[in-house]
Amino acid sequence: MHNFGLYIVMTNPRLGYHAFTQICVELKVPMLQLRDKSLNDSDLLKLARSLKQITKDSKTRLIINDRVDICELSDADGLHLGPEDLPWQDARKIMTEGRIIGVSTHSLQEAQRLIIEVAEAPEGYRPDYMSFGPIFPTVAKAKPDPPVGTELLQRVIGQAPIPLVAIGGIFPQNQSQVLSTGAKNLCMIRHFGESSSANELITKIQLFNQDLKEL
Repeated sequence: MHNFGLYIVMTNPRLGYHAFTQICVELKVPMLQLRDKSLNDSDLLKLARSLKQITKDSKTRLIINDRVDICELSDADGLHLGPEDLPWQDARKIMTEGRIIGVSTHSLQEAQRLIIEVAEAPEGYRPDYMSFGPIFPTVAKAKPDPPVGTELLQRVIGQAPIPLVAIGGIFPQNQSQVLSTGAKNLCMIRHFGESSSANELITKIQLFNQDLKEL
């Protein structure tokens, strides 16, 4: 998998899941993750399936957070796993061939451990990308991890054998600090999710893409 640029996580976006996803598809957002821990299994599966119908045959890959069963049953494009979720090695064994797997890391130690695991894994069996963060303080999670900062981000980018996504507390005002580390893939959650109109979301995505192209 190559670097892709923008990675958006959806958690109760103000525009609603379906409208938000439709805009992401129209603007060819490469990676779109569904993360909603408030839904029961039945509702989460129903939502994932309906979003997959929007992203189907588009350039937008739908990623499911945590749940390998929901990912498989909804025919989503991939799965994102955290340190306390199913180990990525086990998920790879039961997932349909060709699905994407991403893995979160929240500290230098976790990142280095994953880097070793990736190096030891057979080609075609590795995770497709890893995330590292939060880079800055964030309230996107109920129990946020301590921020890792841009110096550690730059260090991990230099070691990562797979695409790395910088995540956590990233907004336009500090985006340049993240990009200056050599980061090629950025995840923004609240910046996009809090958009109150379609035009606002479209403008934000277009501005991000413009900034990325100017590097």
